[in-house]
Amino acid sequence: MTQRVNYVEQSPELFKKFVEFLNAIKEGAIEEPIRNLVSIRTSQLNGCAFCLDMHVKQARIQGERELRLYHLAAWRESTLFIPRERAALAWTEVLTRLPEQGVPDDIYERVRTQLSEKEISDLTFLIMSTNAWSRLNIGFKSVPGASDKVFGLDKAKLA
Repeated sequence: MTQRVNYVEQSPELFKKFVEFLNAIKEGAIEEPIRNLVSIRTSQLNGCAFCLDMHVKQARIQGERELRLYHLAAWRESTLFIPRERAALAWTEVLTRLPEQGVPDDIYERVRTQLSEKEISDLTFLIMSTNAWSRLNIGFKSVPGASDKVFGLDKAKLA
């Protein structure tokens, strides 16, 4: 696969602002392990190989257990995720897929039992960001693993 457009070179100021946005999200109320799970699940739902590759490597470098990564696609049936993570994953799926009728009240209520309003808001910005990155990388056919050295992802040793 060959990348169609190098969006970093073509839109450097927008890219820089988008990275700043992502860095602000990292300073938010959602802890790193949940950010990793949400980013991976969003990438799975979007079918973004570049993002999935990157987020799995980031999660492994940051200590995520391999078995949980394998179970993520079937998180509802897995016993490896705590209620807070399940709530975040449910919110991720509904916002990534956006049903025609909007977000059902029962899903929102389930999320509210596990996360504060601030956490729900910060989580929503994370989901928005991950979906946007997927659109960039799918649209421009970014090659999975092509930026591993730049981002330090080669340390995951998952080649």
